[in-house]
Amino acid sequence: MSVSVLVLTLNEEINIGDCLETLSWSDDVVVLDSFSNDKTADIVAARGARFIQRQFDNWASHQNWAVKSIEFKNPWVLYLDADERCPPELRDEVLRRTISPCRESAFRIRRKDFFMGRWLKHAQLYPSWLVRLFRPERISYERLVNPVAMVDGQTGFLDEHILHYPFSHGISHWIARHNKYSDYESKELLKVRDGQSQNAGGIFVRDPIARRRALKDLFFRLPGRPLLKFTYYFLWRRGFLDGHAGLTYSTLQAIYEYQIDCKYRELLRRRQGLPV
Repeated sequence: MSVSVLVLTLNEEINIGDCLETLSWSDDVVVLDSFSNDKTADIVAARGARFIQRQFDNWASHQNWAVKSIEFKNPWVLYLDADERCPPELRDEVLRRTISPCRESAFRIRRKDFFMGRWLKHAQLYPSWLVRLFRPERISYERLVNPVAMVDGQTGFLDEHILHYPFSHGISHWIARHNKYSDYESKELLKVRDGQSQNAGGIFVRDPIARRRALKDLFFRLPGRPLLKFTYYFLWRRGFLDGHAGLTYSTLQAIYEYQIDCKYRELLRRRQGLPV
């Protein structure tokens, strides 16, 4: 039994070839594209992967459509973004852990993020456990951005890592992308401030996904979040050990948080009929 792979793309000609190269072991690679206008489609066709297009609306809706509407050939699906890679060690573990019978409905996988040629081991929320291997009929997603995976059944853990290159398009692209993300996050912040949030007791549960979601909502309630975020990444998590890459990344994360805060205040003023 093999495993299907789902890859999301939008203008990923710089990444998709290398990504698919690490997925040649799968007999069913599906690329869900949001109408790229570069050479993404040509590269996918040359690699022999399936190519499906859908207009992107938000992350949860896009991923929910994928798991419900795409007919995968295999009962298990590994999900990657185009700027991620599946090393041989992860491939072997994925194939080994999904052999029937398997009690789990999904597995969480850690990810190593690379910037300026080095792994951001400290200036990150490592280890962040992401639900990336799952039975598609047992999963759904919530949140407009950075979606939370809701799994029906047991969730296991894999030992190996996904390799992630979030700056493969350059810092300008990263900033532009997170500018869009901050639009969604400001709306999520408005929900939290309106009382549509997780119970604070969720930070003490064993489920890392539920705990992370509760911590996110709690963080949204704190003042001075941009400074807190920089302090957390660079000092508390010792991002300075990652050198200049750690300093740059910590600063970019603080700027991102400030964008969210500014857009949240704009939403409030608009709702109150005040000039922005």
